[in-house]
Amino acid sequence: MVKPRGICPSGGYWKAAYCIIDTHKMPYFTRLILFLFCLMVLVESRKPRRKRWTGHLEMSKPSHSYNKNLDVTKIQAGKPQQLLRVDEHDFTMRPAFGGPAIPVGVDVQVESLDSISEVDMDFTMTLYLRHYWKDERLAFPSTSNKSMTFDGRLVKKIWVPDVFFVHSKRSFIHDTTTDNIMLRVFPDGHVLYSMRITVTAMCNMDFSHFPLDSQTCSLELESYAYTDEDLMLYWKNGDESLKTDEKISLSQFLIQKFHTTSRLAFYSSTGWYNRLYINFTLHRHIFFFLLQTYFPATLMVMLSWVSFWIDHKAVPARVSLGITTVLTMSTIITGVNASMPRVSYIKAVDIYLWVSFVFVFLSVLEYAAVNYLTTVQERKERKLRDKFPCVCGMPHSNTMILDGSCSESEANSLSGNPRSHILTEERQDKIVVHLALGSESSARKKRLLKSQYFLKGSKAVQETGMDIHWRTQGPVGHVPHTRWSSSSWTTSNSTSVSEEPRGPPPSSP
Repeated sequence: MVKPRGICPSGGYWKAAYCIIDTHKMPYFTRLILFLFCLMVLVESRKPRRKRWTGHLEMSKPSHSYNKNLDVTKIQAGKPQQLLRVDEHDFTMRPAFGGPAIPVGVDVQVESLDSISEVDMDFTMTLYLRHYWKDERLAFPSTSNKSMTFDGRLVKKIWVPDVFFVHSKRSFIHDTTTDNIMLRVFPDGHVLYSMRITVTAMCNMDFSHFPLDSQTCSLELESYAYTDEDLMLYWKNGDESLKTDEKISLSQFLIQKFHTTSRLAFYSSTGWYNRLYINFTLHRHIFFFLLQTYFPATLMVMLSWVSFWIDHKAVPARVSLGITTVLTMSTIITGVNASMPRVSYIKAVDIYLWVSFVFVFLSVLEYAAVNYLTTVQERKERKLRDKFPCVCGMPHSNTMILDGSCSESEANSLSGNPRSHILTEERQDKIVVHLALGSESSARKKRLLKSQYFLKGSKAVQETGMDIHWRTQGPVGHVPHTRWSSSSWTTSNSTSVSEEPRGPPPSSP
């Protein structure tokens, strides 16, 4: 008869399936030990097996009877081992707190220089800002000495330098499609912290030589909270720490030089801070202003000189030309000042434009002066014509006044005799000759050219096709008027006339 046998289960690493034991021949204590051992093997076989993390997802091997490929994305990976012991340290404090200042190296790569604004006196730059420091709290064991790279989510859990831009107006970290932040940690605790930033900073500009000026701007970096006793900022590779893209260019400026400097900045309430400078020099292109400012202003000045060749009697032409050039110069000056800040000193372009404006304005004043002087001169001549229109070689008491354009040389040529033989009587008479152009035919004019007329011993005055009015001034209150026309003579007197009018004298040979 077969005695009952005990069955010992197996699992895990144990390969035996069954063990047949004669329990009646074993003592009680031995059977208790055997039972506890089997119980321990059973519990051990049900525990999950802990393996070393290799960075790869652990996948269970499919059975031979199940040939369908498994979806890797639906397999839950085990919890990886936490290499960076972030939760074990207080990262609100700087590394080596209470000890010497932690050195933080900086390098910058300028991606683009977006704009330069003269009105706001600032510039906009996009750059990659990188920090280098060592934090032993982030050290981790590694056999391959490879670094680990993280995105911006880890930055909020560890300590990073609090660098800011001095004299910046606006700045932001790019966030498309995620925050452009990279954190790289090395096994020995060295950290690389990089971010992509666009910053608009102030630039003090001097426009005394505008548009022939050169401007030097600087971007300043400094720690906000840590003085030089806690944090030491420095350029990691000297002048090589600043790198620029070769394709950087501006429409109005030529970028001449990029260089770096560093110095200490003092604040009376907080102390000394390390400050880093990114300096660059800009030289302005002049060709744009030659086309938009200098050439138009020069042409307006030359156009204002055209009025000097226009007759001064053409008032609408000269006035419209002068006003047009003045308004055009005002528009040019306004356009230049609109793109410039309101500075209290004189710029080079202001001198050129205002000198041009003065030339244009003087051309208008010149015509105004010429027109005024001409008007005054004509007014004087009109008064002289009313009183003494033409002196024809006679004494002042015997003046012959001609209504017409008669010069003194022409009058003297008409008289033909010396001045002493004109009037010989005691009583000097004043002879006034009124000349008016007639509408006689040319034949009649030729006959009249040969006529000479005498009145009271005076010589004849030869005239072309005109009516001659003789006025003989007698004593006071006695002014006889003798008129002769081509057909007859008539005499009119305000009082009484004692002598009859004489007929025309015979023609001289």
